[in-house]
Amino acid sequence: MHTTITSRISRARRHARIRARISGTQERPRLSVFSSLRFISVQVIDDTTGCTIVCAHGREFGGSKLSQAKSIGEAIAVRAKKEGITTIVFDRGGYTYATRIKALADAARKGGLVF
Repeated sequence: MHTTITSRISRARRHARIRARISGTQERPRLSVFSSLRFISVQVIDDTTGCTIVCAHGREFGGSKLSQAKSIGEAIAVRAKKEGITTIVFDRGGYTYATRIKALADAARKGGLVF
């Protein structure tokens, strides 16, 4: 029997491979990215306690998808620094490191986060 592997299933598999290797700690939490067709959202997560420390969502910012990603990257850097976080582990969520994901990461680096 032939099974169809959709892009959603492929992304879930890539995400599972990534999550098997990386984990956030209290000293170096994980920056998790989720991207939908309309918005992008990020969370800084401490995986040892399972708590979200700070988060940002595309609904908070206007403009195009790319400008939203840049704004979110800058905002998450400011919010994380306010909580005393300077170094993180970047979890791209199985998405390709291009366009919106890359813009978000570059903006977060420019805002002062190290990863």
